Amino acid sequence: MRSTCSLYVDAGYLLAAAATRVTGTSLRSGIYVDYATLISSLVDTAEARSGLPVLRVHWYDSARNGVPDARQERIGELSKVKLRLGRFGVNGDQKGVDLRIGLDLVAHARNRASDVFFLVSGDDDLTEAVEEAQVHGVQVVLLAVPTVDGKPHGVSRHLIRAADELDSIDGAAVDAAVMKVDRQPALEPITQEPTPEPARPPAAAARPAVRTPLDLASIPHGPAAPRSTSVLAYSVSTGSPGRVLPGYDEGGEQDQLIDEVVARVLASFQESATPDDRLELQRARPSIPRDIDRALLLDASDVMERYDLDEGIRYRLRARFWDKYDQA
Repeated sequence: MRSTCSLYVDAGYLLAAAATRVTGTSLRSGIYVDYATLISSLVDTAEARSGLPVLRVHWYDSARNGVPDARQERIGELSKVKLRLGRFGVNGDQKGVDLRIGLDLVAHARNRASDVFFLVSGDDDLTEAVEEAQVHGVQVVLLAVPTVDGKPHGVSRHLIRAADELDSIDGAAVDAAVMKVDRQPALEPITQEPTPEPARPPAAAARPAVRTPLDLASIPHGPAAPRSTSVLAYSVSTGSPGRVLPGYDEGGEQDQLIDEVVARVLASFQESATPDDRLELQRARPSIPRDIDRALLLDASDVMERYDLDEGIRYRLRARFWDKYDQA
């Protein structure tokens, strides 16, 4: 059997990191992606670094009920790409993606599917899977998305220590495939084919639900998702209006970082959102759409260099989002 290399791509990490590089925030609705070009650049990088042909690209993402949307189907039809899907949980969070990556790394290493594995992810939860894959004699190289300063974006220190090497994707290649948008385009290229927009209910009908992160990030006029894809800004887990949680340091450095994160996420949303997006955000209030909430948490985690954010920080992020939205 000839020697090959394989790619394992955590789409959530790749797109969030690319969005941060291009727009300053991980909000995926703020970017337009040419997936064919992006995946081709990953293949070129892996082959150049290893000197081996790529056997396959494993693309990991979440889908509603595990069923691919139109964009994901087109990605799966690209040459050498194997689509591997997790699902969204009842609260809109990813389920099963890290587990699929970890299981594939170990199973493919055991079967010696390739000699070098390139992992595009920064998730600490993959550390043990990387170590187990190495037991079977394969090399595991991390491919990180570089920041505008050229540093690897959002890669766990544990994962770096476990991997054989840390390398970066060519920043110019990311910039060529991922573009900031002033608003989401009405039409997508063949690699991001949109789904038809369903008929909207009359004004007297029930309030439309907020869309999933994949709807907002990839299909500007996609179908509405269940309301569980929103996070209440003032909920049991986040506090209630007027309540000051433990650790609240008004006017401190932490609050300044929170304001900066909120300002960037809000600016990205305002630049890329369609009128329908803005209307749905208003109708969902005080809930925050899941993709915006995830961007707030990811960006805050990055700037504060904290893997887990306590409830006080989460509360302040969500409260400040609406404060700054009203000011804008």
